[in-house]
This record gives sequence, structure tokens and C-alpha cells, in this order.
Amino acid sequence: MAKKPTVAVPKDYLKKIEKKVQDLETLIEVSTIISSTFDFNELIKLVMEKAKKVMNAEACSILMYNRETKKLEFEVALCKTGESAALKDKVSLDIGQGIAGWVAENKKPLIIKDAQKDKRFFKGADKLTGFKTKSLIAAPLVGRSGLIGVAEILNPLKKKSFDSYDAELFQTHCRQVAIAIENAFFHKDSIERERLRNELEIASVVQDSFLPESPVLQKGNIKVSAVNISAAQVGGDVYDFVETAKGRVGVLIGDVSGKGISAALYMAKIISEFRNIAHVADSPGVTLERLNSKLSNAPRGMFLTAVYTVIDPGTGDLQMSVAGHPPFLLISRGEVKVMTVESGPPLGIIPEEYPVYSMSLGKGDKLLLLTDGVFDAKNRQGKRIGFDRIVEFVRTNAGDEQIVKKIVDYVNKFIKDTDRADDLTLVEISMK
Repeated sequence: MAKKPTVAVPKDYLKKIEKKVQDLETLIEVSTIISSTFDFNELIKLVMEKAKKVMNAEACSILMYNRETKKLEFEVALCKTGESAALKDKVSLDIGQGIAGWVAENKKPLIIKDAQKDKRFFKGADKLTGFKTKSLIAAPLVGRSGLIGVAEILNPLKKKSFDSYDAELFQTHCRQVAIAIENAFFHKDSIERERLRNELEIASVVQDSFLPESPVLQKGNIKVSAVNISAAQVGGDVYDFVETAKGRVGVLIGDVSGKGISAALYMAKIISEFRNIAHVADSPGVTLERLNSKLSNAPRGMFLTAVYTVIDPGTGDLQMSVAGHPPFLLISRGEVKVMTVESGPPLGIIPEEYPVYSMSLGKGDKLLLLTDGVFDAKNRQGKRIGFDRIVEFVRTNAGDEQIVKKIVDYVNKFIKDTDRADDLTLVEISMK
């Protein structure tokens, strides 16, 4: 039987093969790490520790690209003694500044044999940490959304400088790092969106619980009905019905500045405070003054425009106070009148006394109170429906028993499939 031929393989060649196998195994480990966690801080340290190990280097770092400041900022820096916190939040580079800035600008990797002799080298980081950069590889981190940052590996431990194989290996590693970072960001965004969705659901439930159980109230000769449509899941418009100490009906409509959760929670506070005050204060002016005082410590920029009306359900006599709210409409004997009465400032801004306006509703008369979401509604072309057009529509349909519904349908037809720009609230007070 013939002997199989033997092949002599140089030891250096075998060592290179073994090194490449080990490098491949490390890259596979990095892939496992990427799929094992979405925690950005944990992930970025793990993958860079692997990079430092496989490259057999003294240190490594990642500078993240801040899209707002347009700068590169140190996110992690690992050296022989552990993590260096001296660089984070203290050193940032403009695009084009330093070797990392050049790599970010050109989106190309660089091998630097002697950093101290390279004109592009930024010495500020070394001065801050006491570390001396000798040789380095800098590679861009680029994802689907563009530049993510720049990764650097510094000072090989067993040779004078990095070579082309090191650069190729580090680039491969950096492609995985970019994927890992982007996946972590997407996961974080997904969790944040879910958290926000849950918060909005809770805020919506809380908000609904503070509104009247029924949008219709009937007492004596007075009927009050309301429509409230939020532009988003939660809104900033408010309305409420109460019975005052003297058996009269109090009707509040208002518009909280801002939108979203903050406006919804502020609205809940407003209704809670309003009910406590309105049950004992019969004058609308006094009620708004006291409510204004309660809202004086509101978060900066938060305020409420409002109209508060107190009506005698037997006679139709009413008193009203206004806090920076839009005019209301009176429908009487088929005619529509725009009612602009003396107003105080919105609630929650400055201490103020609110004037009281008196009038009386006759049989068949109606008051229409509204928020600016009715007349500020916009169509696809960005055109406002406008207050005058709403007034004209009410004049045309003044005799309709379902006037509030018709106004809502008219606004919805105007905006069609466009997202509602603001909350819409209408309150109708009618005298039988």
C-alpha cells in the first residue's frame, strides 16, 4: 500500500490560519451578542470589548454622531485599566475634525501607522486621559439611516502598527456593530412608542372619567348638549355641567393650551377644581376668579381660555363671564348674532377680576359656545374654514333642531380625510 504524501506547512502559515479561525469565531460570537440583547449601553460595551480582544489592542472607542449638534461625541472608551469616563460628555469633534472627523466626513476607514505624526490627529483626548495614541484604525459606522458614528481601535499590543488585514477585520466587525446599534435604537424607539401609547390610553380614560357622564343635561326649561372630539387620543378641550347652590345650571367650556398628555392632565385638574368652586359660588365672575387663583401655579405656558355661564332653568336669565375665549353665537327668532362680550385674560396667567355679562334667553332661543377647533379646522390645502364661514353656515341652518350635529358634519366634510388639527367642542344651551 502506497504511503500518502506528506506536505510540510510552515509554522508561521499555520499560525496565520489559526489566527483567522479565531477571528472568525470572535465575529460569530459578536453576531450572538447582537441577537442576545437590545440594551444599547450593555451591547456597545460587549461588542467593543470583543473588538479589543480580537484586535489584541490596548484600547478602543466609539464616537456617536449627534444629528442635532452635528458633532461626534464619545460614547464608550475602553483601555487596559477599564472604561474611561473622562471622555464622555467632555470631548466632541466636528465633522472633518481629527482622524475620526475625517472618517465620518468621507465614510472611509483609515489605518494610521504613527498617529503623533499625522496632521489630522486630535490630541485633546490624549491630554485629557494621559493615554498616548500610537497606531490606530478608524472605521465609519454606517446604517440604513446614514452615519451612526466612528469606531476606533488603538495601539496593537504585539506589533508596532496595524496592517491591512487588521483593517479588513475591524471593518467587518464595525459593520456588525452598526447593525447592533441600529437594532438597539429601533428597539428602544419601539419600547418608547409602546410606553407612550399606554400612557395615552391611561390619560384618555382619566380624561373621559372627568367629563360629564352624559353629554346632555335637561333641567326645567333649559337643555344643554355638548359634542367633544379630540384631535388626538387625548385632547385639551374641556366642558362641564354643574348645579349651583341656588339650583341654577352652570355650563363651562374651555380650551387648554397645548395638546397631548400634559393638556389632558391639566384638564382633569381644571374640572376637579371647577366643580369644587362652582357648587358653592353662584356668580360666574367669582367662579372664574377663584379658578384662576387655583391655576396660578400651572406649568409654564399652560393656561385655559373659558366661558362660564350660569342659567336660571325656570326663567332663562343668565350670567356669563369670559376668560380670553372666542365669541359665542345667539340664535333668536331665526336670527344669528355674534356675541362679543367684555373678557378677562385666560386663566392661570395673572390675578384678575372677571366681568359678568347678563342676558335672558327667550322661548326657542339657543346659545352656541365653541372652541377654536371648530373654525380653525383646515382642509388638505391648508385652508382654514374660518369663523365667518361657520357663522354663515349657522345662519343658513338656524332653524334646524340638530344644529350642533350639522356643524360637526360641515366641519368634517370640509377637512375630509385630513387629520384634525385641533380639538373640537360645541355646547348648545337652548330654552324651551
